[in-house]
Amino acid sequence: MTNFSARKIVAVGEAMLEMAPVKAGLFRLGYAGDTFNTLWHAAQLLGPRAQAGFVTKIGTDRLSDSFFAEMVADGLDVSGVARDPDREMGLYLIELDGAERSFHYWRQLSAARRLADDPGFVAMAISGADIIHVSGITLAILTPAARGSLFSILDLARSEGARVAFDPNYRPRLWSSLDEAREAVARMLARTDIALPSFDDEAALWGDVSPETTIARLGDHGVGEVAVKGGPRPVWFQAGASTGGCDTPPVSRPRDTTGAGDAFNAGYLAARLLGSAPVRAIAVAQALSAVVISTSGARAPRFTVREMAGLIGAGPEHAPLAPEP
Repeated sequence: MTNFSARKIVAVGEAMLEMAPVKAGLFRLGYAGDTFNTLWHAAQLLGPRAQAGFVTKIGTDRLSDSFFAEMVADGLDVSGVARDPDREMGLYLIELDGAERSFHYWRQLSAARRLADDPGFVAMAISGADIIHVSGITLAILTPAARGSLFSILDLARSEGARVAFDPNYRPRLWSSLDEAREAVARMLARTDIALPSFDDEAALWGDVSPETTIARLGDHGVGEVAVKGGPRPVWFQAGASTGGCDTPPVSRPRDTTGAGDAFNAGYLAARLLGSAPVRAIAVAQALSAVVISTSGARAPRFTVREMAGLIGAGPEHAPLAPEP
């Protein structure tokens, strides 16, 4: 089982402008992105108990300035946020069918695509981190050369004691081919200590027929801790000799599934960082994911997440899980 001694978590990836539907023809502007969503929720859960930093690149325009200011106000470490005067943040729009979502993206000129162009800056930004969270989207938006630089940076961080968490988060449109995606993800898995995949993505990318198949395949890559998300289906996990499935409680008032998996990642990693056993970390992750599903957009209200901070503590037994909002 993975043991953590330090209390610093860092996520590397892209944040975008988010247009979330409020009612017919009306959208709310916010900021989101898979690794950012995870880091932000983890930061609100952890509060002063850990440092939480986001590593990315944004523009120098007013919307980028507002995003930077919001991160500071929300308690994030922004020392890993670089600025690009030639680019701006990407944008996506959420389209809902009931609570299920689809997306429309405008990200080709996103500054985050250049986040690993200065390897020394990234290495400095993640220095001292206990957990470094990366996603398949992080890999997909980088050039092959920048992707290789990121792998080298992660290798160095792991040699210094960091643990790397990875959500493959497969998005076919971001890759030139299935083969490119498989090659990049396989290289990332060789550097992964904690994998947090969604089964539907693994089935699409690798043809997995069950969560157990996913766990076995990731084990073959040397990943020691795995939690396979399944939407409303059970979460299957393996951590050392411990393995099994955890039922996912139903969400009675689903509103928007955007960011549900990212919130799960946040709850799981925050709980593990503070000493919870994997099964307890899954329960915390499911509770936070349910809150996000009950919210419009990818992030839950800040005060709601902060009220859940007592769910995680120094061991597997602590405060009871909060009721669904």
